[in-house]
This record gives sequence, structure tokens and C-alpha cells, in this order.
Amino acid sequence: MHDATAKLHTLYRELGEEEGVRALVETFYDIIEQDEDARELHLLHLRGHGVSHSREEQFNYLSGFFGGPSRYVQKHGHSRLKEIHEHVPIGPDMRDLWLRCMERAIDKVGIGSALKARLMIHFERAAETSRNMD
Repeated sequence: MHDATAKLHTLYRELGEEEGVRALVETFYDIIEQDEDARELHLLHLRGHGVSHSREEQFNYLSGFFGGPSRYVQKHGHSRLKEIHEHVPIGPDMRDLWLRCMERAIDKVGIGSALKARLMIHFERAAETSRNMD
């Protein structure tokens, strides 16, 4: 296992593997569905395949993203964020809202500050990569 893969696999383990990734994703989407501040993000998901679809796809994606099983790639053949989100209008405001919701989900599931900081670096890069509007 080369160094970058080893580091990511460590993140997957530190998150609590499948159970921890699932808890983070479920908490994230609970925030999107229930929090008035996240309403725009919820409406955006409803225009697509819906929140339950997004819950499963994000779980599959993040499992591989953090060094666990590559469920998303096995299902779709790639994990290119630009392509995954090309049908979704994502500007700076939506990117930032997504990041705020993810940060709240991280806090809510009780992830410590050191791991949170490492996760947010990855999430910030991913969110910016997904942005397709100014």
C-alpha cells in the first residue's frame, strides 16, 4: 500500500470504518432534511434523485474516499466529482452550505477536533472540485 492510500485507510479506520462513515452520512442528511438553514441544499437534492439516493451514494463514495471499500467505483466505474455533480448547479454559496452542514454533522457524531481538521481539509478540496459555477 503506498503512502497516500495508507494515510486514507487510516482515516477510514479512525472514522470507525463502515459504521462510522454511515453515522456521518446519516447525520449529514438528517441535517439537510430537518434544518431550516440547510433548506436550499435539501431542495437541490429533491430536484435530483432524492435524499435517500444521495444518502446511499455518499456512503458508497466516502467509504472509498477515506480508504475503505471502493463501493462507488465498483458501482459506477469512477469517482470523479466533477462528473458526478455535473447535473447539479453548485456555486460558492452551495459549496459553503454543504461544508457547513458537513462540519455540523462531524460535530454532532462526536468526532474529535484533530480528526475533524483532517477531514475538513479533504471535504474542502472535494467541495471545491464539485463546484461548477461562479
